[in-house]
Amino acid sequence: MRISTGVARRRSRAVTLSTSGLLALGLVLTGCGSDGDSGSDDAAGGDKQITLRVGTFGSFGFDNKTGAKLYAEYEKLNPNIKIEETNVADGQKYWDALKLRLSQGSGLADVQAIEVGYIAEATGDAMASKWVDLGKAEGADTSAFLDWKVKQATTRNDQVIALGTDIGPMGICYRKDLFEKAGLPTDREQVGQLWAGDWNKFLEQGEKYKAKAPADTAFHDSASGLFNAVISSEPDQYSDESGKLHWEGSPGVAKAWDVAVKAAQGGLTGKLRQFDEKGTWNAAFKNSKFATVACPSWMTGIIKDQAGPANKGKWDIAQAPVPANWGGSFLGVPKAGKNTAEAAKLVAWLTAPEQQAKVFAVNGNIPSTTAGLASESVQNAQPEYFPGVPVGKIYSDAAQKITPAPIGRYDGQVKTFLTDNGILDIETRGTSPDKAWNNVKKLIEDKIDQ
Repeated sequence: MRISTGVARRRSRAVTLSTSGLLALGLVLTGCGSDGDSGSDDAAGGDKQITLRVGTFGSFGFDNKTGAKLYAEYEKLNPNIKIEETNVADGQKYWDALKLRLSQGSGLADVQAIEVGYIAEATGDAMASKWVDLGKAEGADTSAFLDWKVKQATTRNDQVIALGTDIGPMGICYRKDLFEKAGLPTDREQVGQLWAGDWNKFLEQGEKYKAKAPADTAFHDSASGLFNAVISSEPDQYSDESGKLHWEGSPGVAKAWDVAVKAAQGGLTGKLRQFDEKGTWNAAFKNSKFATVACPSWMTGIIKDQAGPANKGKWDIAQAPVPANWGGSFLGVPKAGKNTAEAAKLVAWLTAPEQQAKVFAVNGNIPSTTAGLASESVQNAQPEYFPGVPVGKIYSDAAQKITPAPIGRYDGQVKTFLTDNGILDIETRGTSPDKAWNNVKKLIEDKIDQ
């Protein structure tokens, strides 16, 4: 699962967002055990009804409405359990709220999702003690996961504070009909070869598209989304091996910034903010306003949901210029909850290979377990919305090429500043790249104290 490039909030080093501010945003996370029907772990073995609350952002694909209906399946297997999900679209706001509630020890869901950009902060000394060790949870099998996925969620005291839901191997999703109108090939193998090995080749195809495509469409959706795609393909990102920030001297950041700035200033993007609260980005899918989007596996679920039935069969998936992993999330259990044992069992079940394969079949989130990746349901997956496209094979092959970069505790914040206070300003306000870079630098110096 992915994180949005949410608006970075002005905040002091001591407090991320005030409680009143979170209330105004509607982001105070549901209190676990605050209602009389929630029960407690003492009652877990009996017949008393227990409500487990799950806090998520974006689309995890567990829900009963558009997801894999895992909640309904678990409730059928466990008649005394009821599951309620609270979802926030903006991942940055979700994380800000979650951090505040963890520090207060109240107002938390029984299960909380954690995006990979914040997992280093969640496992850090200041926060690690707030989580249940899921390495010892009933039904959990850490050996089932990709080794690097487990390491990302492991503290220096060898506690596993969360179990992985998915990873984010990336391709490029493109509109075949718009490519044809622009005189570009539509076969996925040929399309992938257009930009193989170099993000600048991707921009070159954008210039060709711009020259012949319908005037009311853009080649790519978002410059900040493109930044995230490029940085995700780089071995050197925001932090070094020790976890210390070195974003200013990072070759990966420099490359991603350069590519995104060229796209923004070259008029190759739709000037959209991904996951914006107004729904403008979502509407652009439905209204065919752009021809390509950097496409981690989880993005296919968003395309299906937002582009709608009228655009079914119009999207295809080509390889990304460079192999990359963008996103991938975890589920953790805060110790402050009253139903920690039952919550841990739910997490172990939701992240098991069988359930991960079910989610992929419906929502496109590719498994973070080896058995899930190798399963026939993943390998042979051709989702109905992408007829004839071997989506499972494309992403499982891409997953084998992932070499994870080091993650530091401030990576998520730095990414948000670079995209929302940097790239987005260049793209939508015409801010000069030098000024935008300096604005980002000042924000990081002011808001992050290593």
